[in-house]
Amino acid sequence: MQKRQHLRHPDASETEVVDHTTEVRQHSDLVDEIKATADKLLEDGAARGDLKILSRALRELRYAFKVFAPYRRNRKVTVFGSARTTPDQKSWLQAEHFGRRMAEEGWMVVTGAGGGIMEAAHRGSGREMAMGLNILLPFEQAANDTIAGDPKLVNLKYFFTRKLLFVKEVHAVVSCPGGFGTQDEAFETLTLVQTGKRDLMPLVMLDEPGGTYWSSWLAYVRSELLDKGLISPSDLSLFKVTDNIEDAVDEIIGFYSIYNSMRFVRDQLILRLHIEPSDELVQRLNDEFGDLCARGKIEKSAVDKLESDDYHLMHLPRLSLQFNRKSVGRLREMINFLNCELEGYCSGIC
Repeated sequence: MQKRQHLRHPDASETEVVDHTTEVRQHSDLVDEIKATADKLLEDGAARGDLKILSRALRELRYAFKVFAPYRRNRKVTVFGSARTTPDQKSWLQAEHFGRRMAEEGWMVVTGAGGGIMEAAHRGSGREMAMGLNILLPFEQAANDTIAGDPKLVNLKYFFTRKLLFVKEVHAVVSCPGGFGTQDEAFETLTLVQTGKRDLMPLVMLDEPGGTYWSSWLAYVRSELLDKGLISPSDLSLFKVTDNIEDAVDEIIGFYSIYNSMRFVRDQLILRLHIEPSDELVQRLNDEFGDLCARGKIEKSAVDKLESDDYHLMHLPRLSLQFNRKSVGRLREMINFLNCELEGYCSGIC
C-alpha cells in the first residue's frame, strides 16, 4: 500500500543547524530554577521519602526527554490496551494491524512496551518504528520482544511520569479494549484535552471488528454523562469510536491534513495550517464559530516573534483568535471544518 506522504509531518526529515551554545544560554534560567527548588527542599526539611520520589521522577523524565528528543518531529501515536490480550484474540490482531498501518503511513507507535495489545501494536509497527515506555512492576512486566533492548525503550518506576510521556510526546492516542489501566488512561487523556491541558489531537477508541467494548462505553458516556449535563455535546467531538482500522487511520491522518499545530502567544491562540484559507472562508469561520472568541474575531495572522523557538514552522500560514479557553470541543469542530473545506487543496504538496 502506498504511503500518503503528504499527510506526514512536513518537517520530519529536515536537517537544521542549531546553535547549541545559544540554546543552552536561553535555557539556563530554567535550570537555575530547578537547582533553586532542590536547595529549598533542604531548607524545608523535606522527608527522605519525598526526596527519593522527586529525585527518581526527575531522573526518569530527564532520561525519557533525551530518548524522545531526536524523534520530536516524527509523528507518533500512543496505543493503550490490555496486557492480558492473547494473540488468538481479535483485539490483538486488530492492534497488530493498526500498528502496521500507522508505520506504513510513516508514524511511530508508542506503547507501554509490555505484552498483549502493546506487543501486538509493536509487532505491527516493527522495531524501527516502535518506542516503548515500560513500567517496572513486582509481578510484571518485561518488555516485549519487538522493543526489548532497543535504545527507544524507557523503563519507568512511576505511573505518573509514564502517563505524562504517553500524552506529551505523541500526536494521537488510540485506546483498544483493556482493564482498569486502559480506562484510566483513556479518561485521563480525554480530560487533559477537554480542559486544554494538552493540545488538541485525535483520540480514537478502537474496538475489535464487531466488538462492543467501546460502543458500550459510548452508550454509558451518552446516558450518564451527556444526558445528565455532566459534559457538553461538543465534547463528543473530541474522540471517535470505531471498529474499523481504516476509519481509525483516516481519523488520525486526516486531522493533520490542513491543521498542523497550535500555540498560545500571550492571550492569542495561534493555529498553524498547511494551506492559507481564503478571506471568504475566514468569514465563514467567524459566522459559524465566532462563539469561540472571548473578544474580537478569527483572523489571519503573521508569525509572532515569541514563536522563534518553533523555527521549523515559520513558513506556515496562521489563524489567530482570543480563545475563550473552555469550548475545546467546539474548537475541534472548527479544525474538522477547516480540514474538510481545504483538504482537497492539500494533496501532494504537504
